[in-house]
Amino acid sequence: MRRLLSSTFLLLCLPADLRAHTEETLLEELVVLGRRGHLAGEARSASEGVTGHMDLSIRPFLRPGDLLEAIPGMIVTQHSGSGKSNQMFLRGFNLDHGTDFSTTLDNMPVNMRSHGHGQGYTDINFLIPETVERMNFVKGPYHAELGDFSSAGGVNIQTFNTLTNQLSLSSGENGFQRVLAMGSLPLAGMQLSGAVEAHRYDGPWVDVEEDVKKLNGLIKLTGGSKLAPWHASVMHYDNEWNSADQVPGRAVRAGQISSLGSIDPTLGGNTRRSSLSYGYERTRGDHKMDWSAYVIDYEMNLWSNFTYLLDDPALGDQFKQVDDRTILGGSYHHHWNPSARASIQHRWGATLRHDDIDSVGLYRTQARQRTASIRQDIVDETSLGLYYESIWSFASQWRAVLGTRIDLYRFDVRADDPRNSGSDRDGMFSPKGSLIYRHSPTTEWYVSAGKGFHSNDARGVTQQADPVSGEAVDAVDPLVTSIGGELGVKTQRERSWNLAASLWYLELDSELLFVGDRGTTEASRPSERWGIELNNVWMINTMWSVEADIAWSDSRFSDGAVEGDNIPGALKTVLSATISAQYPSGWFGSLRLRYFDGASLVEDGSVEANSATLAHLALGWGGERYELRADVLNLLDSDDRDIEYFYASRLAGEPLEGVEDRHFHRFEPRQIRFTVTLNL
Repeated sequence: MRRLLSSTFLLLCLPADLRAHTEETLLEELVVLGRRGHLAGEARSASEGVTGHMDLSIRPFLRPGDLLEAIPGMIVTQHSGSGKSNQMFLRGFNLDHGTDFSTTLDNMPVNMRSHGHGQGYTDINFLIPETVERMNFVKGPYHAELGDFSSAGGVNIQTFNTLTNQLSLSSGENGFQRVLAMGSLPLAGMQLSGAVEAHRYDGPWVDVEEDVKKLNGLIKLTGGSKLAPWHASVMHYDNEWNSADQVPGRAVRAGQISSLGSIDPTLGGNTRRSSLSYGYERTRGDHKMDWSAYVIDYEMNLWSNFTYLLDDPALGDQFKQVDDRTILGGSYHHHWNPSARASIQHRWGATLRHDDIDSVGLYRTQARQRTASIRQDIVDETSLGLYYESIWSFASQWRAVLGTRIDLYRFDVRADDPRNSGSDRDGMFSPKGSLIYRHSPTTEWYVSAGKGFHSNDARGVTQQADPVSGEAVDAVDPLVTSIGGELGVKTQRERSWNLAASLWYLELDSELLFVGDRGTTEASRPSERWGIELNNVWMINTMWSVEADIAWSDSRFSDGAVEGDNIPGALKTVLSATISAQYPSGWFGSLRLRYFDGASLVEDGSVEANSATLAHLALGWGGERYELRADVLNLLDSDDRDIEYFYASRLAGEPLEGVEDRHFHRFEPRQIRFTVTLNL
């Protein structure tokens, strides 16, 4: 398998027409994909691309969420335990846990609407990295097939239909243990594939043993013909953990705790996700149709404490967030290319989703024991999305992509406080488009623009009273609009170097969010962002490759308020580089370095987050039968900070109004993990 990787990468660096011919001759042999940033003749904007299994398989990572850092400019961090959704940053957004970035897996949504912890909550801990075939990513609101949570972009993660037969055992420092078994076999003219992962981890924290106990499973059945394939999948994920959350800097400076310590050692959570999905494709003449349907059963219990003794000096500020729901939905996509030489292609489709939330709640707790209820709700949320897109090649070197999308929403909330119960409806019309000039077979220029949105939490849409104080509050708009544009280029030199560059702009009417930590809605101000991105992939030779990505952005509130125009948590500079090697003898390695800087922590810019640099290294050898691998995580043993916040909290003995301070979660210290894989 390893010996195929270099030839695969070279294939992907070929021009689209030559690559298509070559793929036909190598189809039976090639089963992996590398990173494709070029996509000449295919891409609709300068900032879209594909990352495949070849890139992901040798990438060292600490947690499954790090897979998303294969998207150029994306930063994935963690401020809590290993079982919680990651915090994400892209294009000047502190995306929180996914509010403005759409994530799907095999056409199933991952973002959670009206979630107990945060709007758009995106937890991919249920994903087994070895089962990922490719990730198709886009940035900006220019793509008609994407609706909710897509202002900054989106990614569709696709799993393999056929899995390699293998058994993998991993062990490392801090109690890390992992077992993975996966494979495929023919079954009555079909293909049955499966993977199961068991994971234990204690973590490096001084006062808390994470005691992660995770179980993941995937069963996938595929069949049909080349013109009419289908697949059905069952997935199950179960995880429980303890958390070492962010800590106040003053407690570390005073020696009260170490930077790996905790103020409240009783935090943590448990979560479960099960899904059943089905997909069917059919090609008939010049029409290609794609149907999908899914049902997801989800549950989460999460205990957190960010302010310690500020709100309740007697019992403390620990709280529990609960989410228990079933999601049903499906989609239909149709691509019509009237003939091989047609000047216009057509794409249209529909998506339907219903969230049946049996319970979404917020409770006061002490040492995980409930002391009071802040709010508890039952929510039904339904959406229908319709889109159309035409690709018009109106001249030999020009094509235009013109699209539109209509989204309709219904919200229904039954709250424990009748004042916060109610129903509402809303809709959004979103035009989108790109103009593309093909300067040469390997260089294209793009101008893209579009309108996007994210939905707000249903509880904020219907609420009339603050759940803590009981005071009257205004309901918020159900859908929050964004408008963006982009100018960019994709080019290729000597069939070995790909460059994608873009200059982008995005504005939001208001960054309205339901704040799950407080059970209320917080309306921030209008904002605008702009930035520059440079993404490079260089295949030095058949064995060595280099990726280098640079992203810079400027993010500002645009209303001129006296408190300042800095958007807290918005990164300015993101740099990443990866050098990889794949030798025919079986040796391979990957060294990855990432850096981010420039985030203001308060609106007036008087407090900024520290810069952070992190490096990971993977080295290994793989043959036909065995693979041996070592991952050195945080290679430089950096004590930089995964994430920082600035807010008021209160420790024992401090004034009742608390103390404003930096709160941070540092990188985990250097650790080594060893993996032995047996190919069966």
